[in-house]
Amino acid sequence: MGKVAVLGIFVADAAFRADRMPVMGETILGNSFALGPGGKGSNQAVAAGKMGAEVAFISALGADAFAQMARDMWADAGVTPVIREIADSYTGAAFIYVDEATGNNAIIVSPGAAGLIGVDDIARARGEIESADVFMTQLEQPMEAALEGLRVARAAGVTTVLNPAPAAELAREMLELCDYITPNETETEAITGIAVTDAASAKRACAALRDLGVGVPIITMGEQGVYLDGHGMVPAINAGEVVETTGAGDAFNGGFASALARGLSPLEAAKFGSVVAGISVTRPGAAASMPTRGEVDEKLG
Repeated sequence: MGKVAVLGIFVADAAFRADRMPVMGETILGNSFALGPGGKGSNQAVAAGKMGAEVAFISALGADAFAQMARDMWADAGVTPVIREIADSYTGAAFIYVDEATGNNAIIVSPGAAGLIGVDDIARARGEIESADVFMTQLEQPMEAALEGLRVARAAGVTTVLNPAPAAELAREMLELCDYITPNETETEAITGIAVTDAASAKRACAALRDLGVGVPIITMGEQGVYLDGHGMVPAINAGEVVETTGAGDAFNGGFASALARGLSPLEAAKFGSVVAGISVTRPGAAASMPTRGEVDEKLG
């Protein structure tokens, strides 16, 4: 089974589908609206849980209806919450614009209580991190919490995965704590200064990431697939018509971490994560789009 500990945030996703984004001062009519669970860390935890991993999710919530949405979803996905409830804050929320024609998206995130996660929260969750096979985090919660989580995991010999999203400049100290790093093209350029458009530029960017102290870089490249350092491009899986790409990166990361926790090789784990992501984009929503283990195994054959 394997155990994955995830540090990150939960937000309630308010997703609006429309033919285009309005310009400032303009009001347009949308095609549909959906409210559902999201947040990169929570999405990744749900994806890993649905793949059969034992998952602990470390975060903070407000005391409100969105918090109950989170707890209900984690229970369904088999995720154990390691949560600090902050009554005088609010559970995070996100605005998501989805382009009706392409499924591509633009997002504004307000972390709320999860924006108050700090090193004390890592101390409270130390046992969950140290007992995991894989520790994974992102950058939606405060950077110092992510850094401390990586330190605790590295000291305990736990495999570390950093999904450096949203894009940010990262200290070498943080990068040196990463056994794996999983940026997309934009995030890769923010760290390395190298614009990634194809396998050749991805290879150069991976070399730059290794020079900064990363163990194994993996660059997610949308419909092209993922570039695994030392192997090359792992093609994306076509599981059907693309409906929405909102949770694709999180699906990959959750699937990848769960596979590593089961002892699969980096290449096997990258292929597994690619199938999870490939299925997820055929459905609307973020956490709601995560497939089951049975669906992934069927695609893998």
